[in-house]
Amino acid sequence: MGLPETIAYVRIIQQSWQEGKIDGEVRAGSYQWRFQWHFRGGTLSVQPSLGRALIFEPLGRFLERHDYQLEPGSDYQFTLRAKL
Repeated sequence: MGLPETIAYVRIIQQSWQEGKIDGEVRAGSYQWRFQWHFRGGTLSVQPSLGRALIFEPLGRFLERHDYQLEPGSDYQFTLRAKL
């Protein structure tokens, strides 16, 4: 039997190259969060705090890998190795 998986859906709301940040939303299972990724400094903030620990690291890895390919108004997804 394989590991449990959940698909996380990411929507990019706004991107500012001048400020070095991306704003977006992510949802997985019954959870939904808003995030701000400061790609120049590599800092991520996720709100609300409920369930944040479940998404923080996987979302950070996704953003680090794909930040320069992400477009405002676009939807993306990645797989979490957990059941939410």
